[in-house]
Amino acid sequence: MLSTYTYPRYAYRRPAELDRPGTVPRHPVVVVGAGPVGLAAAIDLAQHGLRVLLLDEDDTVSVGSRGLCYAKRALEILDRLGCGDTVVSQGVNWSVGRTFFGEQEVFRFNLLPEADHRRPAMVNLQQYYLEQALVERAMALPGIDLRWKNKVTAVAPGADGARLQVETADGRYALHADWLIVADGARSPIRRMLGLDVEGKVFQDRFLIADVVMKADFPAERWFWFDPPFHRGQSVLLHRQAAGVWRIDFQLGWEADPEEEKKPERVIPRIRAMLAKARPPSPASPSPPPEGTQPARDGPSPAEQHPFDLEWVSVYTFQCRRMQRFRHGRVLFVGDAAHQVSPFGARGANSGIQDTDNLVWKLALVLDGKAPESLLDSYSDERVAAADENILNSTRSTDFITPKSQASRDLRNAVLTLAREHAFARALVNSGRLSVPAHLSASALNTPDADPFEGVMHPGAPIADAPVRSAGTDGWLLQHTGERFVLLLFVPDAGALDATTVRALRALADAPIPVHTLIVSERDGGAPDALACVTDVRGVAARRFDARPGTAYLLRPDQHVAARWRRFDAAAVRTALARATCNT
Repeated sequence: MLSTYTYPRYAYRRPAELDRPGTVPRHPVVVVGAGPVGLAAAIDLAQHGLRVLLLDEDDTVSVGSRGLCYAKRALEILDRLGCGDTVVSQGVNWSVGRTFFGEQEVFRFNLLPEADHRRPAMVNLQQYYLEQALVERAMALPGIDLRWKNKVTAVAPGADGARLQVETADGRYALHADWLIVADGARSPIRRMLGLDVEGKVFQDRFLIADVVMKADFPAERWFWFDPPFHRGQSVLLHRQAAGVWRIDFQLGWEADPEEEKKPERVIPRIRAMLAKARPPSPASPSPPPEGTQPARDGPSPAEQHPFDLEWVSVYTFQCRRMQRFRHGRVLFVGDAAHQVSPFGARGANSGIQDTDNLVWKLALVLDGKAPESLLDSYSDERVAAADENILNSTRSTDFITPKSQASRDLRNAVLTLAREHAFARALVNSGRLSVPAHLSASALNTPDADPFEGVMHPGAPIADAPVRSAGTDGWLLQHTGERFVLLLFVPDAGALDATTVRALRALADAPIPVHTLIVSERDGGAPDALACVTDVRGVAARRFDARPGTAYLLRPDQHVAARWRRFDAAAVRTALARATCNT
């Protein structure tokens, strides 16, 4: 189907339930949908030591051009799931975006202007590569029963879970899920089965995706045009992907005929016209040109230099909507099944992966009897707030990109014109606010600050990475956190901790919900037995956490800050832990 990718076919296996008619086996957790979000949920559950059944009605990864951009936070979660290196090595790393009005560059941004982060701001990788990496990881974990060609046809929720009817080539069977995670996509058959709605806005516009195989010397940047000479009155987006594939999005307008626009005789001239005008920076000027200038125009155009082949063509519309709640008893919705946004800003899969990152540790505590079911209400509360933020930004981007009145278009064009010369106008340019991690500042699980702090590592924030050294080996702070509660304790010298503090830290580690201490020391040296220690290389971690000697941070298993203090107090840590797990 594609010239650059061969779709894997995963084997269907006859379910054992078909040979035990009349029985309805119980499963602690069932996940429906083996896309990126469902796979991430299953892997995370297995890494928490839970058995999980994953059902998918297909036998391969996603077909065609779908998700593309994976943001730094999603990459950090994928690191924890064992897939980060694969995704980063296969994909195209980038951080710079450039916006053009006509032929003039009017704005550019850098998503990661500072150094000392393990992961890039963004990686472009076709969704099928990501899914294949996740499938391979899931198949390597003993706790996951991954069943292809198993289609859920009915769901009956109850107080103790949900009963599912599953259809296969060999017949139907029933099973009982103590907890059901629904990751079956934007059209979510299960959501419809349960009579649940999504609310929001459907945008009346059409966009053409054209994936082309081409050798081009465009830099690994995001290029977005408003009203370019090759596509007047509309917008165009260009992204470089893996395997020599380039993705081009052409705005078409609501009146466009999708079937006509997908025909090669209409697509190919559009691309040729774009390549005749879009040029890479001149090799003689490797540094980016100043803001307000246009790309260099030396030499033949890419259309003359680089022939291309169509790899995939489709036409899409989009919407910004969400469910009112993501938890319905013991049925939990994640990803596109729970919320949808426009593709401008790469907020779809990135947000869905953050959903599972938020959900799984809470569900693991509930299943282990260490937290009440009410903890799962915080999943809905926190991720609904994150979805609202994504929908707000996505809607604003779409309104700017596709103005629906002449007055709105005139205002937008005035902003773009002013942006060539004025910084205040550049801040108003909106070609898609790129995905950023959710800051759960209003979460009821947070312990408010009692001490003054500077910076953004407030309760509810995802923690920033930093280079650290452990046992003489250079690494990263995030590699030492996640999947459990961690207390970061900043000290000048780990070996100088007093005995009382050491006993208190060990007691926290032995509690029913353990809190594992990670000592962040200014100098290399050994930590007391049973306590982990890293050295803060060049003081980056201390700066990012506004840490002084004695500063302590309680981190959730999803690497968000639960609480912070200027000095360690074991009783305060226990109180914050109880609050973060709804055990108050």
